[in-house]
Amino acid sequence: MAADEEHNVGEVTALFEQTSVRKENIISFKGQGKKLDTAADAAEIIQAIEESKDVQVLELVGNTVGVDAAKAVANALRNKPELQRCLWADMFTGRLRSEIPISLRSLGDAIITSKARLVELDLSDNAFGPDCAKACVELLKSPSAFTLQILKFNNNGLGGGGIILAQTLIECYEKSSAEGKPLKLKVFVAGRNRLENPGAKALAKAFKTIGTLEEIQLPQNGIQHAGITALADAVKHSPSLRHLNLNDNTFTDKGAISMAEAMKHIDSLEIVNFGDCLVRTNGAKAIGKSLEDSNPNLKELLLSFGEIQLEGGIAICNGLENKEFLQKLDLNGNKFGEEGVDEVKDRANDFCCKNALTSLDDDEGIDSDSDEEDSCGEDDNDGRSPEDEQIDSQLLNGQVDLNPKCFLEQVTAPSLVCLSTKERSNLLEEVAELVTNAEATADACLKLSGLLNEKCLDHITTCSDADAQELRSAVFQAVDILLRDAFQKYPNTPMLVINPFLVRMGLLKSEDKKFHAPFDIRPMVVTLGHACQQAYFPTFTRRLVRSVVAKESKVWNNKSIQLRPQLLQILYL
Repeated sequence: MAADEEHNVGEVTALFEQTSVRKENIISFKGQGKKLDTAADAAEIIQAIEESKDVQVLELVGNTVGVDAAKAVANALRNKPELQRCLWADMFTGRLRSEIPISLRSLGDAIITSKARLVELDLSDNAFGPDCAKACVELLKSPSAFTLQILKFNNNGLGGGGIILAQTLIECYEKSSAEGKPLKLKVFVAGRNRLENPGAKALAKAFKTIGTLEEIQLPQNGIQHAGITALADAVKHSPSLRHLNLNDNTFTDKGAISMAEAMKHIDSLEIVNFGDCLVRTNGAKAIGKSLEDSNPNLKELLLSFGEIQLEGGIAICNGLENKEFLQKLDLNGNKFGEEGVDEVKDRANDFCCKNALTSLDDDEGIDSDSDEEDSCGEDDNDGRSPEDEQIDSQLLNGQVDLNPKCFLEQVTAPSLVCLSTKERSNLLEEVAELVTNAEATADACLKLSGLLNEKCLDHITTCSDADAQELRSAVFQAVDILLRDAFQKYPNTPMLVINPFLVRMGLLKSEDKKFHAPFDIRPMVVTLGHACQQAYFPTFTRRLVRSVVAKESKVWNNKSIQLRPQLLQILYL
């Protein structure tokens, strides 16, 4: 055999020695829609667990598990130390909020007793709230969690539970480090949880402490620049971070510049999603400059609907010019203007991948007033006392009495739901007296509709999830009181009440050229659909709303398009 051939054989042999075929023993009941109330209902699952010699993956996604069934399944898991992956998303649909923590504790205790070492825990799409986050604490700080690599709490309504979760992860890291095997969490997903600044800051501290994150996804959490700045510090200390998704939070210049500075310090990023984050021009310029000399393996950069003007778009193109692996750049929905769009397209032709730039069809044109605001309603002096932080946490958990004068600043989903029907009515009557005009009413309704979570938005008239329906009812009651009062104040000109609402949805043109309609209008569509069916909503106004909704508009995107025919059907009744 020739020397070259012997060398090639040696290389192939070495590669085979480094390769291992990994086969997992999976028990899956995914998507079977089983309603498991009792131990007998769960008999098939229990039998599968008991008969498996080394169950490594238990997948119960898309079923609904009650307390007794959960206890029975937990009992079967007590002797299964091989369990590594618990794929338990969407498995408490229709269960009472008081039941879910009991089920979680039973399952968690069983895993701890079995001495299993988990690699993945997915509890997404369960209507948790802070109480259910507390129910996960013992498991997440136990030795069974020391080996966790993937943790998913997406769309759980955590609110202040995000702080509890962050503190628990830090405790897990400290305990595991004391045993010489520190927690090496790689993936953390917690989108649509209303974490806001307090939750973002707490999680940032956890990410920074752990230092091994490869994927962080926190989209649609109401995080503003102070929380983004804290997360930027975590990014700076995450040298292996590949995927960063902060879509639909509010960076402003301040947060974007902080994040750009952090990105300079790592070279691992492959996917970055800052779409619908209001990074603005100066933020885009900072990000573009940062990318010129960092993160050579970047594949995707999403900066759509960020109020970025041409100068910022060009800076982004400059930063990506030499990115060999770039596959996608999304700058749609910004403010380049017609000529600016052409210039950005020309610059994109210099990319290594000629087709990386996505469509710019939704560009919003050039503002005549180009001065950018960077505060977005936040106090420039972000210094906060421990008392302030404590109040933030209490608000997210529904533990602070809502003040009518500060209602819109204070209200969260938990704080609204925890009130009785009568308490909500009394409170909103006082709020209505303080709402001075139709514009303010629209803003209040927009704020309230924004409390609706993902499970509230599948359909306008129905909701199968009990907790989601409870939240819908609370929001609708509040909106009804405000709109009824507004229509009474304007009996001869009801469109003065509804026009601002339609403007904020993007269905009518705003006179404020800086106004940017939200990317996801489903919460407002569901709220409007409810309001249109109420006796206080004038028939003539309903017909006018129908004509507006019937017109084609770019606001009916992939997220909201399925609700449009439902809304039209209501309006034609």
